[in-house]
Amino acid sequence: MDEDALLSRLAVSLSIGLLIGLERGWRTRNEEDHQRAAGLRTFALTGLTGGTTGALAQHFDAAVVIGLVFLGFSAAFTAYHWLEAQAERNYSATSVIAGMSTFLLGALAVVGDLTAAIAGAVAAAVLLALREQLHRWVASLSWSEIRSGLTLLAMTFLMLPILPNRLVDPWNAVNPYEIWLLTILIATVSFAGYVAIRAFGGRLGVLVTAVAGGLASSTATTLTLSRLARRHPESSALLSSGVLLAGLTMIIRVAIVATALSPSLLFYLKWPLLAGGAALAIGAGMLLLQNPGASEQPELQVTNPLELSPALKMGALITAVMVIAQALQQSFGNAGILVTAAAAGIADVDAISISMARMATQTIQPGLAAQAILIAVAMNTLVKTVMAAWAGGFAIGSRVGAVSLFGVAAGLAASLYFG
Repeated sequence: MDEDALLSRLAVSLSIGLLIGLERGWRTRNEEDHQRAAGLRTFALTGLTGGTTGALAQHFDAAVVIGLVFLGFSAAFTAYHWLEAQAERNYSATSVIAGMSTFLLGALAVVGDLTAAIAGAVAAAVLLALREQLHRWVASLSWSEIRSGLTLLAMTFLMLPILPNRLVDPWNAVNPYEIWLLTILIATVSFAGYVAIRAFGGRLGVLVTAVAGGLASSTATTLTLSRLARRHPESSALLSSGVLLAGLTMIIRVAIVATALSPSLLFYLKWPLLAGGAALAIGAGMLLLQNPGASEQPELQVTNPLELSPALKMGALITAVMVIAQALQQSFGNAGILVTAAAAGIADVDAISISMARMATQTIQPGLAAQAILIAVAMNTLVKTVMAAWAGGFAIGSRVGAVSLFGVAAGLAASLYFG
């Protein structure tokens, strides 16, 4: 390594120490001098020491030199922090780990991947700076959420590699590896909505709840807002807007998931979904202007989509839709797939959308798959109109129904015109 490159890498080592030291120094800024074991200067020198050790190690056995110096540094650094902890009765190990990480990142900047060292330093600084937020987030989690997430992670990383990545049924429709992978995909997308509801829900009002609920379950959102409309008819226009926004979010979610799995579907889906979504957005906006206030904030009750039971049910539903659609196509041609899509759309659009997107890459034409997805979306939109009228009464049912019918008609017109 030439002199210019070495100086440049040592400067990065020093910068890594300064970055992490800035956070550590700011956190202990109110302590008197000589009353804290490590601050900005100490961490800056730690990064530089790591870089210098890496530079010297290039002339010897690098692993041995860096290892020995690191052990000596860690012992000294830990000893000083132990004295500080004894005096203050504060036994946090964070600063010790941060100091050790700073040394190693400084060494990595000289002897290893410079980009990885910088990225590691930024990640360490961010984690240190988000201490309070991370603690609040952990405290807000329930044990069932932690357990279900860990279980699903274990099943994903332990079970997924051993699942057969091939078709295993007589109809050539079921690939266990792909089905489980798709189940994880839709659960993760829905989890974003679940987290948004937990974090913001009633506090930020009907509209944020509607969008977040549309990510997790537009059907649950429709029922919740419709029931509120029955109790508070003066807010029915705003709550109707929320139902329509949840439906719009569902359309966007379907478009993203389907085209991500099968990009060829974009050509067939973009105009119908855009027209239908625009109609829902316009209707929601007009209703929102009629009634800008609501007398009650909704509290959505949705299940954690990363619970093992919903994940397994989603996987089973995707499998059933694939098998039924493939079997009906073999028996009745394309009409069988469209009938399956209409029936599946009554309860859920995710399973049929994922199934059709996957089949569009292997067994059916993209145009037919897109047609099935559009039928499912239209059916689901109309069913939620009936739900709104049943749960919320005529006021919300008529508003949601009128706009939904307009949206379905706009999507159909776009499909016929551009198809």
